Amino acid sequence: MSQIQPGRHEQHQQLSRQVAKTTTAVTVGGSLMVLSGLTLAVTVIGLVVATPLLVIFSPVLVPAAITIFMILGGLLAATAFGSTATFVFYWMYRYTTGKHPIGADKLDYARDRLAHAAHDIKEKAEQLGHQAQQQVKTST
Repeated sequence: MSQIQPGRHEQHQQLSRQVAKTTTAVTVGGSLMVLSGLTLAVTVIGLVVATPLLVIFSPVLVPAAITIFMILGGLLAATAFGSTATFVFYWMYRYTTGKHPIGADKLDYARDRLAHAAHDIKEKAEQLGHQAQQQVKTST
């Protein structure tokens, strides 16, 4: 009886794995290629059938589509603005009642920085005003 050498057995397993991977890849790839071809064929046939209808009804369909698009766009914009305004009013209510909504700490930090910067600018302006008055007094 012959014995199978260990190295040869591993090569045989690697080869069978590689063949299985290749077979799977070819099968999946081929199936996807067939599906893409069928999709393209159905799309072309659908366009061939639908084009005369679209040409015949285009004087009605185009203005109707534009009108529907504008109505839906307006409704969507109104809904977005309304929900945003509602959220802003809710946030402001929570902020003014002291319930500390999300982002309140950033707003407080920004307010404090602005107040500090305004105070610094005021002091600098007063200092420059005093310097200007002293220069006017010394020059006259």
